[in-house]
Amino acid sequence: MKKPQWVIEKERSRRAAAAETFWMFGIHAVRDALANPMRDKLRLVLTRNAADRLADALPGAGIEPEIADARKFPVPLDPGSVHQGAAVEVRPLDWGAVEDVCRPGGAQPLVVALDRVTDPHNVGAILRSAEVFGARAVIAPSRHSAPETGALAKTACGALERQPYLRVRNLADTLEALIGMGYRAVGLDGEADHTLAEAAAACAGEPVVLVLGAEGPGLRDRTRDTCQIMARVPFAGEFGSLNVSNAAAVGLYAMAARG
Repeated sequence: MKKPQWVIEKERSRRAAAAETFWMFGIHAVRDALANPMRDKLRLVLTRNAADRLADALPGAGIEPEIADARKFPVPLDPGSVHQGAAVEVRPLDWGAVEDVCRPGGAQPLVVALDRVTDPHNVGAILRSAEVFGARAVIAPSRHSAPETGALAKTACGALERQPYLRVRNLADTLEALIGMGYRAVGLDGEADHTLAEAAAACAGEPVVLVLGAEGPGLRDRTRDTCQIMARVPFAGEFGSLNVSNAAAVGLYAMAARG
């Protein structure tokens, strides 16, 4: 029986994703990757000094380092990358399906969804906050969002190895699936009628997916329409705005602190 075209396309996308690799760099990011048994590590390049600093992480890493000259570091990194003599080529992590990672249960599950947030530094910072406040996952569309990169990993300060970062084909469809699982979808918008505190109170005791859009464009129309509550972070002066990673931290705190 011939496979449907959508099945063929899905399998092709999975194979392409599995073939993608990127370089993580910096002592802390490389140490975290080496310690993660889920991370598929392909090549490890260290200077002698970096190898000494990572000596405790190397025995259980499952990969032998290449010792390189610090003056001719043989890794294709951007010129401004502060690699500290350590880089490892890896494949993106496979955390599994959204319905498994985000399955309700336990104390008030919390998920973050990002709509076209493409800056790796913002996503890295959001992953850090998501880990701090116990989010089940950070979800973003496969296209028009920040992929796993060395810059994202460095900003995340290890959270990329521990905090599920799930890339999905269609964000609105995924939000609808989460709503079907019992989540309340709360979108953040500076002009929303409800405050964040009011939204948090309305969702007390329920799983929540906190939805944030890119700075400037904000949420796309279908994403906004899928959200069940729109909320704003109130500001004290005549004007106020937050970077998306700061807004995510404030939203996560408010939702995690619900009674």
